[in-house]
Amino acid sequence: MRDFPSCFGENGIQVAGSSSSSGDITTTTSTNRIAQNLVTCVYQCRMRNFSYFIITLTWSKTLMGQSLSVEINDSNNQCLCKLDIKPWLFSKRRGYRNLEVGSKLIAIYWDLSYAKFDSSPEPIEGFYFAISMNQELILVLGDMEKEVHKKIDATSLVPNAVFVSKRAHIFGKKAYSTRAQFCGKGQIHDITIECDTMCMNDSYLLIRIDGNPVMQVKCLKWKFRGNYTILVDGLPVEVYWDVHSWLFEKFMGNAVFLFQTCLSAEKLWGSEDASWSTMSKDRHSQTLGFSLVLCAWKNE
Repeated sequence: MRDFPSCFGENGIQVAGSSSSSGDITTTTSTNRIAQNLVTCVYQCRMRNFSYFIITLTWSKTLMGQSLSVEINDSNNQCLCKLDIKPWLFSKRRGYRNLEVGSKLIAIYWDLSYAKFDSSPEPIEGFYFAISMNQELILVLGDMEKEVHKKIDATSLVPNAVFVSKRAHIFGKKAYSTRAQFCGKGQIHDITIECDTMCMNDSYLLIRIDGNPVMQVKCLKWKFRGNYTILVDGLPVEVYWDVHSWLFEKFMGNAVFLFQTCLSAEKLWGSEDASWSTMSKDRHSQTLGFSLVLCAWKNE
């Protein structure tokens, strides 16, 4: 993926609807399609003693089947454990693992027996995934929360976790779609990116949220990189794009789109604890905004 340049500009951007004021890639089509079936989600989880952990989940799908990789890091970015779950390949769609790391007892539970998917390897419903640390629940995903409470003997059943970032590979010919939740328990939105680069003199970029146009960029030949701020759920979301590869590179790689929220740590945590709010301001306020990175690949 091409890194975003530091020279993003806002000039020449046309806004429509409800908007507000790595090296070259030369992979083959088959390699691109494998890369597309990959979604990485990062969560920051806080315990009652104010210690926190970064949990990274990578959902992937290849010709060999679907899998889930789990990595747990502490506040010093030291990896505590890594775990690969391959339920479809080995028919282990339900299970749990207990891991002892120093003084920490980590328990991981999952049930993907009835999970439903769209084009993404990440399940959308009919599943649960949960992690407890020293019998304190720190992360719960999925729509089967009642089942989690039946399975886990934890002193705390209300985890305090923030969805920090999501990176996904999407594909299409002119339209690219995904879903995202920009804030906590907020609404899940459908995001559609329409991008036509076939005609250099009439190329354009159009972004829709839930079907409503929120941003339009014309003449991409001159505006192949840029940024602008839109509103989603009343919150400012900075949108960045880089479609240089599609327009100018001999070996076409992927375009990159970034959606970045700008919330304070206190709002994201939703915590009334003054000591935690103070600590967040000092140490973590720059890491708690949600970001969605989309690597868009063209279908041949």
